[in-house]
Amino acid sequence: MTSKGRDPQDLLPLSQPVFRILLALSDQRLHGYAVMQAFADKTGGRARILPGTLYSSLARMVEDGLVEELDPPHDDNSGGPQRRYYRRTALGKAVARAEAERLSVLLEVARAEQILPESPK
Repeated sequence: MTSKGRDPQDLLPLSQPVFRILLALSDQRLHGYAVMQAFADKTGGRARILPGTLYSSLARMVEDGLVEELDPPHDDNSGGPQRRYYRRTALGKAVARAEAERLSVLLEVARAEQILPESPK
């Protein structure tokens, strides 16, 4: 259970966009476009977060308490509309961990069934 009394298991399984956003945010504050860039960087471009799902997912994640919306930093001089910044919450981190553990079990089965090779040691 988290400090808000919600069991991360109750929010599983996560959709791919939600899990990817939680992974991209790490423990930093990012605006939407930077979330997409961070995830692409972390995966070496092998996986992406699409803009069409990003913003609707972020709105739901704020409502669910997985991320929080923050005021823009004072040095945000993008020149365009004010950017919205997000940060993963403690609940978001716990849910991401639970999802990673859930997926890890599935990977173990895939390796046992020789669908994937064994992990390099």
